[in-house]
Amino acid sequence: MSDLVVVTYPDEYRAAEVLAALQRLQKELLIDLEDAAYVTKEKDGKMKLHETVPLTKIGATYGLARGTFWGALIGLLFLQPALGAVAGAAIGTASGAIIGKSVDYGIPNDFIKQLGEGLQNGTSALFVLVRRVTFDKVIAQVQQYGGTILHSSLSEEAEKRLQSALAAGQSA
Repeated sequence: MSDLVVVTYPDEYRAAEVLAALQRLQKELLIDLEDAAYVTKEKDGKMKLHETVPLTKIGATYGLARGTFWGALIGLLFLQPALGAVAGAAIGTASGAIIGKSVDYGIPNDFIKQLGEGLQNGTSALFVLVRRVTFDKVIAQVQQYGGTILHSSLSEEAEKRLQSALAAGQSA
């Protein structure tokens, strides 16, 4: 079972820094991230969602390859494989991008946007869905960034432990 943790930060850039640190820790096998995203709310109130798994791009690439293949194959029937490949590529890319945009993996985008709307201007929030974590080693690395837990599916004890570590790092 995965745990969701949402941490807010007092500036627009800190969530991206923490995510980069977590991705480095993932390469060291200290944390297993199922999904992660962060939201920045600019000083003018504009909110931006940054996802780590760009499903729209993946869908478009997959659709391009598949559409080119099938378009060329159908184009052979009409003795126009190049025209078929081009048409198939265009249709495949568009349909793949639409499917990629409509598919939601991991943390629901609606949930991210809902919590992101409540952020103050000039802040950011990190959304992390964690499968497994070596808590002591990971917290030692991310504690320095501080932060405040906005939402989590952790037990009360684990959430208090995490928040106290983040608060200690924020005051240091």
